[in-house]
Formats: sequence, C-alpha cells, structure tokens
Amino acid sequence: MKKLLIVLGLLIMAAGMLSACGSNKETTAADGELTVKIGILKNVTHAPGFVALQNGYFQNEFGKNVTIEVIAFDNGSDFSTAIATNQIDLGYVGPGPAINQYLKSKNFRVISGSNNGGAVLIAGKDAGIGSVKDLVGKTVAIPTKGSTNEISLRLLLQQEGLKVTTDSSGVQIITRAPADTLVAIRQKEVDATLIPEPWGTQMVEEGTGVVLVDWDKIPPNDGNYPLTILTASDKFLKEHRDLAKKAIRANEEGIDFIKQNPDKAYDLISDELKALSGKGMDAKRIKAALDHLNLTEGVDLDVIKTMAKVSFDAGYIKGIKEEDKLDLSELIDLSLLDEVRQSK
Repeated sequence: MKKLLIVLGLLIMAAGMLSACGSNKETTAADGELTVKIGILKNVTHAPGFVALQNGYFQNEFGKNVTIEVIAFDNGSDFSTAIATNQIDLGYVGPGPAINQYLKSKNFRVISGSNNGGAVLIAGKDAGIGSVKDLVGKTVAIPTKGSTNEISLRLLLQQEGLKVTTDSSGVQIITRAPADTLVAIRQKEVDATLIPEPWGTQMVEEGTGVVLVDWDKIPPNDGNYPLTILTASDKFLKEHRDLAKKAIRANEEGIDFIKQNPDKAYDLISDELKALSGKGMDAKRIKAALDHLNLTEGVDLDVIKTMAKVSFDAGYIKGIKEEDKLDLSELIDLSLLDEVRQSK
C-alpha cells in the first residue's frame, strides 16, 4: 500500500510538471521576462515621449522587471504597419497614418494625446508666393503620403478652392523627407512645403523660406488638431492593460516636465533625438518647435473624423466605398486615460 501511494504521488507530480510545460500562462511584469517595445518617430514633435524616455518615466512606471526596447521610425506609415503586425506594443505616431492603418486592421487603439499642432506652411523666398491661392501651378512638399501634414495641406487648399493635380492647373503635392525638403527649398526644386517644426523655423532663419501660414492657422481647427498621439496594440491592451495605463502616466509626466521646465527639456530632447537618429539639435530650434505645439493628453474625436474624410477623399483608405462606413468609434479608447485621471 505504501509503495502504491508513492507511485501515485510520483505520477501526480509528473502530470503537474507536464501541465506547467504545456501551459500558455501570460507573461507578467512580475515574471521578470517581459519586454515592452515602444515605437517613436525621430521628430521633435514627439517631445513628451523623448522626455519620458530620457527621464526614465516609462521605466519607473513599468518597474525594474520590465525591459524597454525603443524602436525609431522615419515615418508614421512604417510605425502604423509595425503596431498593426505586433512588431511594437505601443508608441507615438501622427493621426493620419494611424487612421489609414486602423481602417485596414482595426487592431490597435489611440489611448492618449501627446501634442496638438506644430506644422507650418513655408514658401520659398523667391518662389513668387504671397498667399495660398498663389500655390496654383506650384509644387508643395509634404513628409510622406497620407501623413497628417498632407491632410492639413489638402484642407487648406480646399478652404481656398484649390485642387490637387499632377499638372500646372492646380497644386502638385510631392513627398520629401524634412531634411531633403530643406535642401530642395534652398535649391528651389520645390516651391513650398507644409512641414513640422522646427524645419520651418530653420528655413526662415537661414533666409530660404517665409511663413505663408503659421501653425495656429493650419487646419483643422486652427492648429489645435492632434499631431502626435499615443497608441497601443489590442494584444498589448488585452494582456497588459495595467502597463498601458502606466504608459499614459509616463506620457503625462513628460508633458508636465516640458511645461514646467522648458529650458531643462531642450537638452533632454536633443539627447533622445541623438540616440534615435545619431544627431541632436540646438536648443534654439527645439524651443521654436515647442513654442508651436499645444502639449495635451486630450484627443478630439470630431477632428479625427474630419481628418479621416480627407484621407478617404484622397484615396488613401481602400476597400471602403461609402463615407458613412468610416467607423472610428473604436479607434479612440480614452477609458484608460479616464481611469488614470480618476486615480490621481
């Protein structure tokens, strides 16, 4: 009988070990095996994220058992593809690319704002452009197709009754990375650009460009539109909702630090930019960018809907035949932001 009990005990232990090996137990921060991948663009307009990373806000919020991997992107389209395919867990992007990708995959959410505004319309100094209407027959550069900057440009042209064309009868839109646009304006290869700061300020300072429309008159909503938002994948939200809320807190801490300590923020932003791109930026240009931003964790759904319609009309949203099918009701999930605010 005693031998039988021993055998039974061994069998139960073996079964338990097999069960543990075959389980799909969710990895948590307490296990010490979790890596959170944060995506961010190499733009000063992502300043709250830069400061949150440099000051360790994400790490402090997540805890020492979480490893943070930062992945830098050159444009929002690549970022949006990455979050939709679970190559990253959360991060910062512009609403234009996010909207376009969401309507294809519907597997990530906007969980907080980060900043509003921050782009300007610059005309080449000798391009013969004195108003938006003078853009007819001219070439205007934007960072990438479907970007938030392109959406703003198209809205601006619509307000003035101008059309986007591929010939001189209207306004021609081309894509150039901001650094390449800087050179193109110098060499008069493009006539104008709607570009995020501080690139516009740099063109003005060096005497190659003039401000045609300042940041607080750029549509939609006169500059008070989301330019950088914090997003998270559905997979991450399902498995680590607590960490998503902590990411929102880290973002808010970044916003608060910049507002309260702008002079100290310049070096932090430059250091993170250097870590991401290999090159920092002087404090004067960073200040110019921050002066043209409205740092906020809020997100205006109506403005997002306006931007979505522009993307739809421009042909960037495929597979949807009617405007009323642009369902963005689940894109923005501010329930976590509300919980963070209530816990203060």
